[in-house]
Amino acid sequence: MDLETMYTSFGISPQVMDFGNKIEESLKERFEAIDAMAEFNQLKVIKAMQDNRVSEAHFAATTGYGYNDLGRDTLERVFADVFRAESALVRPQLISGTHALHIALSGNLRPGDELLSPNGKPYDTLEEVIGIRESAGSLREYGVSYRQVELLPDGTFDFEKIAGAINEKTKIMTIQRSKGYATRPTFSVNQIGELVAFAKNIKPDLICLVDNCYGEFVDDIEPTQAGADMAVGSLIKNPGGGLAPIGGYIVGKKECIDRASYRLSAPGLGKEVGASLGLNQSFFQGLFLAPSVVAGALKGAVFAANIYERLGFCVVPNGSQERHDIIQSITFGTEEGVIAFCQGIQAAAPVDSYVVPEPWDMPGYDAPVIMAAGAFIQGASIELSADGPIKPPYAVYFQGGLTWHHAKLGILMSLQKVLDKGIVKL
Repeated sequence: MDLETMYTSFGISPQVMDFGNKIEESLKERFEAIDAMAEFNQLKVIKAMQDNRVSEAHFAATTGYGYNDLGRDTLERVFADVFRAESALVRPQLISGTHALHIALSGNLRPGDELLSPNGKPYDTLEEVIGIRESAGSLREYGVSYRQVELLPDGTFDFEKIAGAINEKTKIMTIQRSKGYATRPTFSVNQIGELVAFAKNIKPDLICLVDNCYGEFVDDIEPTQAGADMAVGSLIKNPGGGLAPIGGYIVGKKECIDRASYRLSAPGLGKEVGASLGLNQSFFQGLFLAPSVVAGALKGAVFAANIYERLGFCVVPNGSQERHDIIQSITFGTEEGVIAFCQGIQAAAPVDSYVVPEPWDMPGYDAPVIMAAGAFIQGASIELSADGPIKPPYAVYFQGGLTWHHAKLGILMSLQKVLDKGIVKL
C-alpha cells in the first residue's frame, strides 16, 4: 500500500492531497529553520540535565508529604537552568496553566495591590481568577484591584498609556505571550523584553509575569532571559513533550517562586512538601522530548497557515510571518466553518476519532466553545487539537501535534471536512 492510498483510507481525496503536497513542497526552507531551532533547544535541555547530574534515582516515587524528593528538587533545578532563572516550581499539584497563573499571582499580590494587564483582557479562564467576571475566591475579593491597557490597532503595546497606568499600587504586570481567543499576533520574547525594561524603568520594583503557555522552545530564549521576573506555563502543553500527564511550572526570581510555593502548599512549608507520586520520569522525559515535539507542532501550524491563507481566509500569523508560539488562528467568519474544521481535527485523532465534537457551555468561558482533542492526555493541547468560541469573528485556534506527520493528517482532514461542507472550493 502506497502513501497516497493510506491517506485515501482516511477519506482524504486526491484533490486535497495534491493541494496539500504543493503547499508542503513550498515550505522546505521554513521546516529546516524549525529543525535548527529544535536542535539548539534540544542541546540546551540535555546540558541542563547533565549539569544537574540527572540519574535513574531521580525517577523514584515519593508519597505523603514528599520530604526529600530528590527527583522533584533536581527537576526544578533543571527547569531553572533551561529557563535561565534563579528558581522553579514544577509540580503535579499545579493542575493547569490557569492554576499555575493563579498561584503565581495570588502568592505575590497582597490586599491593596493592583494588577496591570498591558495587552487588554487576558485569556477567558483568568477573568474569574482576577474578578473581571465575579467569582468566589477571586483576587478582587481579596482586595486586589485590576487595570488593563488595550493594545494599539496593529497589535503592539501602547507604551504611552502603559506608562500612565503604572502607579504606586501597581505590584504585578501580567503579560500574555500568546493570543488566547483573540486574533492579534503573539508577542516575541524581544517585544516582551522591551516592555519589561520600559516598565521597570518607571517602577523598578514592579514584578513582571509572563503567561508563557504555547511559547516554550519556539524561540532560542525564554521570557526570563529577557528580564521577566516570572514565566508560567502548563506541562500538558509544550514543555511536557506529550508525556507529562498533568502539571505546571513557575520559573523566575527566587523570592517570587518562594511566595508562590507558600500559596501552593502553606506558609512555612513552601517547596519542601509535595510528593511526586511516580511522575518524575514522565516529567524528565517529556522535557527531553519537548524541543522536537514543539518543532512538529510548529510545522503543522505553518502548514495550516499556508493552506488556509491560500484559500482566502484571514490567518494569524500569516503564512510567511515569524512564529512565536504554536497556535494558528483561522477566521472562518461562520459558525459552520469553525465546527467543520474542529470535526476534521477530531477525525484525525488516534483516540476518540469516532466522536463528533459540538459546541458546549464550558466552565470559565462566556460563550459556547467547541473543542477537538482526541488526545492521550485529557486537555493536552500540545497534542493535535483545535478549539474556538462560537461567537464573532468565528475564529478557530489550531495547535499541537506530537509529530509533524500527525499534524499534517489533521490539517488535511480539516480541509476535507470544510470542502465537503461547501465552505471552500479548491
